[in-house]
Amino acid sequence: MPISSFTKATIFCRFSSTQFFSTVSSKISQFRNRISLANLLQRYGFSPSQLHIFLARNRFLFDHSSVHEIQNSLNVLLSFRIPQAPFISLLFDCPAVLDFNFLKKWQIGISKFGNSGISPVAICSVLALSKRFQIDPDLFLNRVGVLKDLGFNGGVLTRVLERFPRIIMMKEDEICRKIGFLEGIGISRYGIERVFHSFPEVLGFDVENRLKPLLDEFLELGFRKNEIRDEITRDPRVLGMELGEMSRCLGLLKTLKCRVPIKDEIFSEGEFKAGFEVKLRVDCLCKQGLIHREAFKILWKEPRLVLYEIEEIEKKIEFLVNRMKYGVGCLVEVPEYLGANFDKQIVPRYNVVEYLRSKGALEFDVGLKGLIKPSRLRFYNLYVKPYPECEKMFGRVADGAGLQQRHPVGMWKLFKPQKHTESKEDVNNMKSFMEPLV
Repeated sequence: MPISSFTKATIFCRFSSTQFFSTVSSKISQFRNRISLANLLQRYGFSPSQLHIFLARNRFLFDHSSVHEIQNSLNVLLSFRIPQAPFISLLFDCPAVLDFNFLKKWQIGISKFGNSGISPVAICSVLALSKRFQIDPDLFLNRVGVLKDLGFNGGVLTRVLERFPRIIMMKEDEICRKIGFLEGIGISRYGIERVFHSFPEVLGFDVENRLKPLLDEFLELGFRKNEIRDEITRDPRVLGMELGEMSRCLGLLKTLKCRVPIKDEIFSEGEFKAGFEVKLRVDCLCKQGLIHREAFKILWKEPRLVLYEIEEIEKKIEFLVNRMKYGVGCLVEVPEYLGANFDKQIVPRYNVVEYLRSKGALEFDVGLKGLIKPSRLRFYNLYVKPYPECEKMFGRVADGAGLQQRHPVGMWKLFKPQKHTESKEDVNNMKSFMEPLV
């Protein structure tokens, strides 16, 4: 019997209506699941901003997992006594670790370790690695035994597992080659423990293609073997230098034009340490968003940075970007900012300029150069003296301060007072150590 058009329309409407209500019901259920999951994660330490990012990245959690199952997984994780910061970091880096069956298996496995001395943070690192590479708890227990036989005891073992958990995937002979390399340059057993504790990442470096060529470079630069040994023992991060990096850092130091006392202080503990200190500050600047060429240029123009603590440099850049709202690239043009005293120069001058801007007293943009480069007396005369209310935030300049010499005679090389431009010799010097960075 043929179906009439009216019957077809009725069937279609009923089907569409059923499909529509099914879709709406599914969305409502998903929304409720999302709210329940958000409340659950907030109880386990997630901030509102972290929740928004985490749930947006991991929609599979409320599409295919029940809130009850996730809560069970979180309870197992908490049984490992992982601190809150590593706990949240683990979930961000490896949300798949919330697999309940995986965690239950590891809970049983870790209970076999007993009082092994392995820290909760180390367990956190191992769990993330194990989930990614499907590593069994029994294999991990076996690898821990091997490491203990090789001398990885106490704090060294837990430190290595925290920072370089991939060691549990390495073969025993690979680890032995690293130990043999360090013994070959005269580092004692205690010194080797210090190296692995301070810089566990060295265990991931290839001996033939990375460590031996680096040692050869140090020797070719004229450093004695016992000097290299002592520097590695003092700061094992030396082994993290790239090939050619020490040569570029020493090239920078040899072309510096600065006061003799500053240069003497830079080299006070030897050329090797001076070159490594340059590397650390280049890494710090690059971490903030600069490229290597820019970082080297800033250090060349402001050599005092080699003497400043990394934390101090980072604090100034954080203030520059987050408070002053400048891009980090402006440091290439005004490297003096990083050489200025934070509490006595940068903050007071910024406060004065911001106050005058808020009162409408400035008809022009001062800019970073105008904020940092003027002398204290000139800045005072320009922005503070006409506005007595600014003296409290800036500090008064004593009468006759402008007549005092800033440094004893002979401390500075004589330069013309006009705007500084690099001479042909300066440009050639910079090219000599920056050429490999092109």
